[in-house]
Amino acid sequence: MTVAQMPEMPIVLKGDVGEGVHLLGCRYPRGTHHDAHIHRQAQLVFAASGTMQVTTPKGRWLVPPGRAVWVPARLEHAIGVLADIEMRTLYFESGWLTRHDHTLDTEFVVRVSPLLREAILALFERERAIERESLLLRLIMLELHQAEDPTTFIPLPREPRCRAAANLVLAAPMINHDIADLARQVGTSTRTLSRLFASETHLSFKAWTQRARIASAIERWALDPHRSIKQTAAEMGYNSFPAFCHAFRQVTGKTPKEFVGER
Repeated sequence: MTVAQMPEMPIVLKGDVGEGVHLLGCRYPRGTHHDAHIHRQAQLVFAASGTMQVTTPKGRWLVPPGRAVWVPARLEHAIGVLADIEMRTLYFESGWLTRHDHTLDTEFVVRVSPLLREAILALFERERAIERESLLLRLIMLELHQAEDPTTFIPLPREPRCRAAANLVLAAPMINHDIADLARQVGTSTRTLSRLFASETHLSFKAWTQRARIASAIERWALDPHRSIKQTAAEMGYNSFPAFCHAFRQVTGKTPKEFVGER
C-alpha cells in the first residue's frame, strides 16, 4: 500500500520541532472519514476535544476526549470522526525515534494525564524555544511508555466465521446475542465459535460482547453529550441501571459517572 496523504482540512497550526518531529493541528467535523492509509512517520494523535474511532488490522479503538492514540510508522489505519474534533498530531521520523531509543512498535490508546496534555499543547504555542521543546518531547515519550488504556479497544478477529459473528454483534450491540444463534448464522458450532473468539481476541465471547456494548455506549455519548447515563443504559438493553454500571466498571475500571466526568 502506498503512503497516503490526509485530505486537506482547516489547519490550526503546523510546524517542526527540531529535526525529525513535525506538528499538525486540525479541526475535523463530525462525519469526516479517512479511509485506510499509512504514513511513513509514527504518529501520536491527541483528541483535545471531540471523539474519533481508529481502526487497524488488530481492531477498533474508540478515542474519546482526553485520549490519544499511538500509530506506528507504516501501519495501515482508518479514522472516523464521531464528534467534531480538535486534533493535535505529532509525527515522529523513524530516525528520531532510533536516536532517542524509543521502540513503540504497536498501536495503543492512552488516557492523557493533565501533565501529558499540557506538554502536548505547549508544543503548539507560538512562543517556542529549542531547549524547552526538547524537554517537552522527552516528557511526552516518558509518559507514553508508562501509560496505556486498553478499555476502549475492541479486538477484531480475522478468521472469517468469527469475524462474521463479530460484525453481527457490532451491528447491533444493544442486543443480548446468543452464541448458539450466531454460530448457526455463520455456519459453525457453538463450541468452535467460542474457541475462535478466545484464540482470536484473547477474550471470551461474553467478555468481548460486553466490551463492544460498553464501547457503543461511549460512542453514543460522543454523538450526544447531553444523553443521560440512565438513558444510555436503557438504550443498550441492560435490565437495570446497576447492571449497566457494573458492566461498565468491569470494562473500564470506572463508573459511568467517573468516565463521563473525564470527557
